[in-house]
Amino acid sequence: MKKVFLTLASLLTFTALTYAQDISKNAIGLRLGDSDGFGAEISYQRAIMDNNRLEFDFGWRDGKHYDGVKLIGLYQWIWNIDGGFNWYAGAGAGFGAYKNEYRYNHPVYGSVKEEHSDSFVILSGDVGIEYTFDFPLLLSLDVRPELGFGDDLYDNDDLDFDIGLGVRYQF
Repeated sequence: MKKVFLTLASLLTFTALTYAQDISKNAIGLRLGDSDGFGAEISYQRAIMDNNRLEFDFGWRDGKHYDGVKLIGLYQWIWNIDGGFNWYAGAGAGFGAYKNEYRYNHPVYGSVKEEHSDSFVILSGDVGIEYTFDFPLLLSLDVRPELGFGDDLYDNDDLDFDIGLGVRYQF
């Protein structure tokens, strides 16, 4: 029974490795999503094996009362589904910083300006699906849970679920 199980496991592993789709060596583009103010990211992917890659995303956002930046690095595993579709999962970490600026009218002091800034470390995961066209375009949709650890005294550690649409050029 052990021999049958080992033979079957070896055969399944060999079959999975044989049908692994080659991924593009490089891809660059945009990842558009939203999680507490960080919406647009410049995204770069670099293949490191037949079905593994590194992804680096640099996001920024500025609004009426805040500015922020975020840098994330992910290690991803890719599995072929069929017909140009892949699904992937990954884990990584990053760094972010933001600055808030508020102005309001105080009844005693008049116009008051308050500033607040924070930097934080991020632990991140990533699960998604992607489609590779016959020409060098890659579309992806993923969910990225992010757990932030900052030095902010007024805010607790934060868990965000970022949903993003990626559009990348492959080369």
